[in-house]
Amino acid sequence: MKISLCNEVVRELSFTEQCQLAALLGYDGIEVAPFTVAENPLEISAAERSEMRRAASDAGIEITSLHWLLLTPPGLSVTSPDSAVRQRTLSVMKGLVDLCGELGGRTLIHGSPKQREIPEGENRRTVEERAEEIFGAVAEHAAQVGVIYCIEPLSKAETNYINNLSEAAGLVQKIGNPAFQSMLDTKAANTAEKEGIPALVDRWLPPGLIAHVHVNDQNLRGPGQGDNRFAPVFAALLKHNYQGTVGVEPFDYQPDGPGSAARAIGYIRGILETLTYAETGD
Repeated sequence: MKISLCNEVVRELSFTEQCQLAALLGYDGIEVAPFTVAENPLEISAAERSEMRRAASDAGIEITSLHWLLLTPPGLSVTSPDSAVRQRTLSVMKGLVDLCGELGGRTLIHGSPKQREIPEGENRRTVEERAEEIFGAVAEHAAQVGVIYCIEPLSKAETNYINNLSEAAGLVQKIGNPAFQSMLDTKAANTAEKEGIPALVDRWLPPGLIAHVHVNDQNLRGPGQGDNRFAPVFAALLKHNYQGTVGVEPFDYQPDGPGSAARAIGYIRGILETLTYAETGD
């Protein structure tokens, strides 16, 4: 299991400084929100991509993944009735898959709630079929690149399409490509799911649906800065020998970005050390 810092938490720093700070704090990797790098991520040059990968390597960490995929450029949607918009969106998604592979990442996390909204008044099944066509095409491209594209269940307050892991499982089954999976976001799960998170891990990790994890508190701060408890979450992941990435993704940075990142990794490392000691005595 690798612990990765979502880079928008410290986006006021240069990317090289972000990597250095993440390594200094004890993270294994950094998870990139493409909008923090360029307004149009597809315009990131080959030289810039190489420099990003070098910056992470020099710091002793990995670029593990990409998330917050469709915030920029503006006007993207996988559910738009306009086929030109959908094709433009697919082009961006494929380009992000290429970017992830070139940076050495393994997973892409498709949250982007506004860019997957089912428009009011439209036939829901018709709109879902539009999205499924896009996700099927990007899954094929992800398989060619050797990465996994994950749909992120989000609460109904954020989107009206794919709100829990059961719905995500249905979409994954329809796409039917191992390069298309889902993931677990603790804030969203605590809001939208009927089961507790350890039970969700027990249910969905063994069949391979959970290919990535985001940890954050329901109060939008980092793990350890609210009422949610994360020891049972990590215990469940360890029980199933989870080998993927856990991305730290707060939205309310307290006391600031670097401070939030520091508090989160200290809390998580403490949990992991305690759980390991309880299991092995070492």
